[in-house]
Formats: sequence, structure tokens, C-alpha cells
Amino acid sequence: MKRKQGWLFFIIFLLTFSIYLLINFPLQLGLDLKGGSQLTLQLVKEDGNVTNEELEAVNAVLDKRVNNLGVAESNLQTLGQDQLILELPGEQNPLSASRILGKTALLEFRTQKINTRSELNNLQLQRFKINDLIDQFNIANKRNDVDFLIIKDNLTELENELNFSSNNQELFNKLIDIKKYINNQIANLFNKTELSGKDLINAGRRQEQTNNNWEVLLSFSSEGGEKFAEITKSIAGTNQLLSIVLDGESISEASVGSQFINTGITGGSATISGNFSAENARELEVQLKGGSLPLPIEIVETNTIGPSLGSKNIVKSLYAAICGLIFVGIFMIFNYRILGLVSVISLIFYGFFNLALYSLIPVTLTLPGIAGLVLSIGMAVDANVLIFERIREELINGNSLIRSIDSGFKRANSSIIDGHITTFVSCFVLFILGTNFVKGFAATLGIGVGISLFTSLNCSKTILRYLTTYQSLRQKNLYLNKSNSL
Repeated sequence: MKRKQGWLFFIIFLLTFSIYLLINFPLQLGLDLKGGSQLTLQLVKEDGNVTNEELEAVNAVLDKRVNNLGVAESNLQTLGQDQLILELPGEQNPLSASRILGKTALLEFRTQKINTRSELNNLQLQRFKINDLIDQFNIANKRNDVDFLIIKDNLTELENELNFSSNNQELFNKLIDIKKYINNQIANLFNKTELSGKDLINAGRRQEQTNNNWEVLLSFSSEGGEKFAEITKSIAGTNQLLSIVLDGESISEASVGSQFINTGITGGSATISGNFSAENARELEVQLKGGSLPLPIEIVETNTIGPSLGSKNIVKSLYAAICGLIFVGIFMIFNYRILGLVSVISLIFYGFFNLALYSLIPVTLTLPGIAGLVLSIGMAVDANVLIFERIREELINGNSLIRSIDSGFKRANSSIIDGHITTFVSCFVLFILGTNFVKGFAATLGIGVGISLFTSLNCSKTILRYLTTYQSLRQKNLYLNKSNSL
């Protein structure tokens, strides 16, 4: 009895957790359901002759970056000889996506030039000032109670100190331009080394323990780890700093302690810390994971696109799916009575488990994906029908209700498992060989097949055994229809 109660509590816990996931991690909808952003990308080359190999290489890097952004069901296609069109479902801010995708992400490790300490200290002070002005701007933009004139005055003073002025008219863009200028000037105070982003095999991020800032973690190949150890060994215990440069901008400078004089920093890993926010650290992680672009790209056009199917077609499709499920539920209750009610409850659990897993992975839901979900619900009903027919046979043969339930599930197990495995194999083949929308269908159907196996063999049985603990629900006639009543 304790084992049965344990299963019941476990299923209720899964249902509660599924609802929590759906509330906190909303489902991602595809281009056909929600729309998104469309970016036209131009490859930049001095002679203008972009080869097919270079176009494919840029395509591959962008595809990695899109995947690391957590965007599934994206559409990336070539346009002519030197352009790409990228469609991102659910991304309603094209500028946010272009900021991550458009960078070349050329990562370099540089050592400080001799006799540049005072100049470096001055530039680092200027960078502190510009970061402070950017923070003031963000606060002013949110609260609308800070005088932007104060920020403009301080910016003008800083421009005079640097002998640099931005051509941008907007205040925020001027702040960013000056920050880039300072970071470029800092990078120029460092010598290039043989270690670069080509030696990188992985990147991650984590929050620093002492504050709310984030840092980015780097992992090198074996050859890259040796290079990093040699570089850090050469400057350990000196006044020289190690700079991490991204796209010509120094984003972090650090000293190497005297304890590394003999061996350098070994282990093949490094940390970039530069007062990153969670969003900044994620953007840098995505750029580094995707790799360096072989050619620079420019965002020549950005558009926000609406759902390709149209809102009316989407609503009609959803109504059709919901009505179909309601009719299935009515049929099951009418034909199988208590057993049918159990199948409906089990299908409700199945639906929540499915959608929760979609939000957790996450799966970008398209109309073919919804079709896969509905089809997998149909399979879950088929499994219940097989079990219920076996239970009825046992009851008609004169067995007790509890023995009939146990025997029905046991006898139906093999056929249910075989049917689900063959469907899962089909889903696997479709996912490997299919295009994006076919993959969406295969993924949702495959997930549904796995969850269907659990709900039909475990949830249905647990719910049924729980209902039979009530004396009033143990009458055999409640489990048989008129045609085969005892």
C-alpha cells in the first residue's frame, strides 16, 4: 500500500512541478505562430569576391551562435553570393540579436608593452569614468528623474581629456563609441601572442562569489593550454599585465602572480572578469562558443516579421486540436466508463508533462510540432484502449477487479512497448534527416512517445488502483459497458 501511495505522491509532485515550469518558463513559439526577427547579413571582403567556401563557413559559425542563443527552428539561407537571410522566431528585438551575431569574435591574448604603465593607468581611469556614465544613463533612462545634462557635461569633459569625439548624435551611442575607443587604445598597449580564439574549445559563465558580477570561463585545447602556460610564465611576478582582447577591444587586464614563475598557469583554462552583467556574460559566451567569423559581416537590414500562418489560421488550428481531444475524452468515458475517466485524467497529466518538458528543453513550438503533440496524445489513448480491453476480458472471465487490473496491464505491456519503440525509431530518422519544420514534428512526437509510455503504464495504473480503494467504485459493472455487462 505504501508503494502505491508513493507512486501517487510522485505523480502529483510531477504535475505540480510541471505547472511551476510552465508558469516560470513560457513556451517558445515558432515563426509560423508568433513571428520574430529577420536580419539580412552582408559579408564584407576587400576585393568583394566571396567564395562559396567562405559563405558556408560564415553560415556554419552563425548557425552555432544561433543555437547557443537558445533559438531553435531558426531559418538561415543564402541570398546571392555574399548575403545571408536569418530568421529568428520569437526575437522581437532585431538589434539585440544583431549585436551578438554581427561581431567577428576574434579573441586574442596579449602581453603588456614595456614602459606603458602610466599610460595604461590613465586609460583605465578613463574607462572607469565612462562605465560610470553609462550606469548613470541606464538609471536615468529607467527612473526619468536624473538630469541628462549632467551626463552630457561629464561626457564632454571626458572627450576633451581623450582628444576624441564621437560622430553619433544620440547620447547612449556616444557613450558606447567612447568606451570602444578607450578599449582600443588599451589594446594597443599590448603585444600580440600566438594564443588566440583558435585554441579555444569551450566557453561558459558563472556568477562571482563576492558580488553580483559575472565572469566568463575559457577552456583551451592541449596546445592552447601549453601556450597559455608559457605566456603567463613569461610575465609572472613582473609589472606586465595580460590582456584579453575581443575584436580589437581590451575587455580584461590581469596580473600573473609570482607563484607562477616556474610553471605558468597550467590546466588549460582561464577566466575573463570585467564587471559583466548576466546578459553581457551570456553574449560573450555565445560569441566565443560559436567561434570567430572568417569574414566580417554587416547587418544591412533588420525587420520584425509577423506569424507566417496568420492569427486566424492559428486560432482555427488550435480549436480543431482542442475539439478533437474533447471528443476523444467523451468517447472514452462513454465507452469505458470509469476506465475512460482514468484515461482522461492520465491524458491531462500527459499534456502537462509534455508542455513542461517543451518549456524546459526548450522546444520551439510550430504548427507541425502541435500536430506531433496531438498525434502523440492519440497514441497515448491507443495504449489505454489496449490495457482497458485486456482488463475487460479478465473481468468477463470472472476474475476479481484488482486481479483483472494487474493482469490487464501485464498482458498489454509488450504490445504497448513494441508500438512505442517503432514510432520512436521513425521519429529519430525524421529528426536526423528532416528539415527544420520536420525536425520540430519529430521532436515533439518523440518526446510525446516517451511520456506516453510512462503515463499509460504508470499513471493510469496508479490512478486506477487509487480509485479502487473506495468501496463504491469496486462494482464491476462500472468498468463494463452494456454489451458486455455481467
